[in-house]
Amino acid sequence: MSTPELIKQKLSVLEPEEVEIVDDSSRHAGHEGAKGGGGHYLLTIVSSKFAGKSALERHRLVYAALHEMMHKNIHALSVKAYTPEEI
Repeated sequence: MSTPELIKQKLSVLEPEEVEIVDDSSRHAGHEGAKGGGGHYLLTIVSSKFAGKSALERHRLVYAALHEMMHKNIHALSVKAYTPEEI
Protein backbone atom coordinates (compact mmCIF):
# COMPACT_ATOMS: atom_id res chain seq x y z
CA MET A 1 0.00 0.00 0.00
CA SER A 2 1.34 3.45 -0.90
CA THR A 3 1.97 6.09 1.75
CA PRO A 4 -0.96 8.28 0.59
CA GLU A 5 -3.26 5.24 0.82
CA LEU A 6 -1.96 4.49 4.33
CA ILE A 7 -2.51 8.12 5.33
CA LYS A 8 -6.12 7.93 4.13
CA GLN A 9 -6.63 4.68 5.99
CA LYS A 10 -5.25 6.11 9.27
CA LEU A 11 -7.34 9.28 8.89
CA SER A 12 -10.55 7.26 8.65
CA VAL A 13 -10.85 7.56 12.46
CA LEU A 14 -11.71 11.23 11.84
CA GLU A 15 -14.58 10.22 9.54
CA PRO A 16 -13.52 12.63 6.82
CA GLU A 17 -15.88 13.74 4.10
CA GLU A 18 -12.93 14.62 1.90
CA VAL A 19 -9.20 13.89 1.95
CA GLU A 20 -6.72 15.23 -0.57
CA ILE A 21 -3.07 14.25 -0.36
CA VAL A 22 -0.36 15.70 -2.58
CA ASP A 23 3.05 14.06 -2.54
CA ASP A 24 5.48 16.99 -2.55
CA SER A 25 8.56 14.82 -1.99
CA SER A 26 10.14 15.49 -5.39
CA ARG A 27 10.57 19.17 -4.49
CA HIS A 28 12.66 18.12 -1.51
CA ALA A 29 15.03 15.66 -3.19
CA GLY A 30 18.36 15.71 -1.44
CA HIS A 31 16.91 17.34 1.67
CA GLU A 32 18.77 16.00 4.71
CA GLY A 33 15.60 14.99 6.56
CA ALA A 34 14.16 13.16 3.58
CA LYS A 35 17.16 10.84 3.25
CA GLY A 36 15.60 8.48 5.79
CA GLY A 37 12.85 7.68 3.32
CA GLY A 38 10.04 9.80 4.71
CA GLY A 39 8.12 11.89 2.23
CA HIS A 40 6.77 15.43 2.20
CA TYR A 41 2.98 15.67 1.90
CA LEU A 42 0.33 18.36 1.62
CA LEU A 43 -2.94 17.29 3.26
CA THR A 44 -6.38 18.85 3.00
CA ILE A 45 -9.02 17.16 5.13
CA VAL A 46 -12.68 17.97 5.75
CA SER A 47 -14.39 16.48 8.80
CA SER A 48 -17.23 17.37 11.12
CA LYS A 49 -14.93 16.17 13.95
CA PHE A 50 -13.16 19.55 13.63
CA ALA A 51 -16.27 21.53 14.62
CA GLY A 52 -15.60 23.86 17.54
CA LYS A 53 -11.86 23.11 17.50
CA SER A 54 -8.99 25.54 16.94
CA ALA A 55 -6.48 25.03 14.14
CA LEU A 56 -4.00 23.65 16.69
CA GLU A 57 -6.55 21.16 18.05
CA ARG A 58 -7.40 20.04 14.50
CA HIS A 59 -3.73 19.48 13.70
CA ARG A 60 -3.29 17.51 16.92
CA LEU A 61 -6.15 15.21 15.89
CA VAL A 62 -4.53 14.63 12.49
CA TYR A 63 -1.08 14.01 13.96
CA ALA A 64 -2.54 11.66 16.59
CA ALA A 65 -4.15 9.60 13.81
CA LEU A 66 -0.86 9.47 11.88
CA HIS A 67 1.57 9.16 14.80
CA GLU A 68 2.85 5.73 13.74
CA MET A 69 3.77 7.09 10.32
CA MET A 70 5.50 10.28 11.43
CA HIS A 71 9.27 10.34 10.92
CA LYS A 72 9.05 6.99 9.13
CA ASN A 73 6.76 7.22 6.12
CA ILE A 74 6.17 10.95 6.61
CA HIS A 75 8.99 13.42 7.12
CA ALA A 76 6.93 16.60 6.69
CA LEU A 77 3.20 17.21 6.60
CA SER A 78 1.36 20.41 5.78
CA VAL A 79 -2.23 20.26 7.09
CA LYS A 80 -5.30 22.23 6.07
CA ALA A 81 -8.21 21.00 8.20
CA TYR A 82 -11.77 22.22 7.69
CA THR A 83 -15.30 21.47 8.79
CA PRO A 84 -17.85 20.84 6.00
CA GLU A 85 -19.38 24.26 6.74
CA GLU A 86 -16.05 25.98 6.06
CA ILE A 87 -15.78 24.68 2.53
